[in-house]
Amino acid sequence: MHDPDCLRRFVFDQFPIRGHLVHLDAAWLALLEHRHYPPVIRDTLGQALAASVLLAATVKFEGVLSLQLQGDGPLYLMLAQCSHGLGVRGVARHRDAIRGHSMGDLAGNGNLTVTLESQDSEQRYQGIVPLSGERLADCLQVYFENSEQLPTRLWLHADERGACGMMLQRLPGESARERNRIIDQAAADDAWKRVQLIGGTLTAQELYALSDGEILHRLFNEDDVRVFEPAPVFFRCRCSRERVSGMLRALGEAESRSVLVERGEVEVRCDFCNRAYVFDAVDIGLLFKSDLAGGSGGSTH
Repeated sequence: MHDPDCLRRFVFDQFPIRGHLVHLDAAWLALLEHRHYPPVIRDTLGQALAASVLLAATVKFEGVLSLQLQGDGPLYLMLAQCSHGLGVRGVARHRDAIRGHSMGDLAGNGNLTVTLESQDSEQRYQGIVPLSGERLADCLQVYFENSEQLPTRLWLHADERGACGMMLQRLPGESARERNRIIDQAAADDAWKRVQLIGGTLTAQELYALSDGEILHRLFNEDDVRVFEPAPVFFRCRCSRERVSGMLRALGEAESRSVLVERGEVEVRCDFCNRAYVFDAVDIGLLFKSDLAGGSGGSTH
């Protein structure tokens, strides 16, 4: 049985290579509870969610990492987010008939954007790569090569039961020296090629079903792999009444009033968790410091 709802880090003691394993169970089901997706869209979103955790694990930050896909195909928008505390959420938007399972079939032409935003929103880093390759993992490998310049391999899987993933990453030579190791470059090159080939033998079913210890023993039992304690991963939406109030202020008083008049209240429903925030005439009056009557709909992130 796999380790539920956790991220586990491991490193190769003899080589500048690190890895992460992630499993999402209750966190994934909590997200699906609020949305119904066609299986191929659902599975792609699950892979993106697992990937967002793996990416967040590679950086030291306090804020939110966002993985966003935009394209001109049936899957025209997808957003997966992971906070520094490993709280996750995600949403997908799709249209038209879905034919095929490749990224080209799903998203068409477009971009994959990785954004790292600090908690106070004062610092923001963004990397953008074109959608390429058959799978989401292929696109992310291009991102790492272009933006992070770190050779990286990912294996991602998701279905209605859960989402999971494994990442292997080769570290710069400086990282090895910082750990007081003298590593022959040719040996490090050979080790990187070897662990990628071995990682490629892991099946989707094994990635989903086996525990982290079983996976690492199955793949790398001949290497000195140091395994760290797991960190919990959980579903968490960051929506709040305060955020919705800010959205309504940005929408403007006139528009909020018109919705209020038409519907008797303003209802804003979160895209991620489906929670409804309702504002009546008194709420709108206080929000804009004026008296009015009215109501509507919208969505917040």
